[in-house]
Parts: sequence; C-alpha cells; structure tokens
Amino acid sequence: MISMKEFMELVDYKITVGGDYGWQCFGPNSYQLSHWNGIHGTGGWSANIVFSTKSQKVYCVEACDYTNDRAYRMINPDYVKKHNKENKDRGELGNQAWDGINYVDLEVDDDFMQKCLAIQAGEVYDTRVQVPVDFTDEELLKYMKAAHERDITFNEFVVQAITEAVRVHKADPERFGQLYND
Repeated sequence: MISMKEFMELVDYKITVGGDYGWQCFGPNSYQLSHWNGIHGTGGWSANIVFSTKSQKVYCVEACDYTNDRAYRMINPDYVKKHNKENKDRGELGNQAWDGINYVDLEVDDDFMQKCLAIQAGEVYDTRVQVPVDFTDEELLKYMKAAHERDITFNEFVVQAITEAVRVHKADPERFGQLYND
C-alpha cells in the first residue's frame, strides 16, 4: 500500500479538501484528503486518500480521470473484507465513483502511481490492471520455457494464462473453484 508521503508527492502536496470519511469500515479515526484540479470533464482529475488520524495508516487511495470517465482505487489488503462488506450493505451504488462510473480496483502500488501520474499529465495510459504473481524458481523456469516454445514474451504468456482462467471461471465458476482452489 502506498504511504502518505508517496500520495502527497503524487499530488505535489496540494490538498483542496478534507473531511471525515463517511463509511465505517476503516474505523472512527478515518479521514479523507483530496486534490481536485477544479475541472469537470475534459482535463479534469482528482486523487483521494483515506487514512487514520491516529496511526497515519493508509486505508485507501483513489485516482479519478474525468476526461476518460475512469476511476481507480486501491484498498489496503488488511481492510478489503470490511470494505466489501460495507459496500455490499450499501447496495449496488457502493462501488460507484460517480454517475454510473464504477471503481476499478488495483493491487499493485506502481500500477496506481503510474495511472495517477498519467491522468494528472493528461497522457494516454495503460488501462489494464497489473496482477501480482508469485512463482517458485522452478515454476518460473517452466513458464519461461513454455513462453519461449510459443515464441512469445513471458508477460504475453502470463496475460494469456490469466485471460483463459477468467474465461473458464466465467463459463463455470463452481467447476473452476473445484479445479483450482483445492
């Protein structure tokens, strides 16, 4: 999870608004700071952080791209379950960033930071979501060889594998769970 310092550097230490966080999932001392560049629509963006006023622990960061109607969010892994429960209790609008735009949840710090920087700069950015993967040395060698045999990069190989896993899961989630979640 990115730190308060990293977030403040992302927004060049410019805060436009702050206040108590409206949800209960992060506890009674949760506070939100935001930077909005003041532009609605094309050229507009904002970045938000929710943290503890007692410990400075970061609970959530968000980057909103009003030019392309995209919203990205990264929730501290220790609080995802609590957040998801409150989100479910709030109904279908709980995941909404604004007017019909839902958050895309991110898991990799660098993914959030790169998207946020590009949004601020008005640059084109990769909308795919980076997924953390952890392989043993043996698995890594096996998968790199398999990618080489297919004459594709390792990254392309991993993207194909994840895409196929998502396709199989969508087709039959119960069977997927039986096969892959021993």
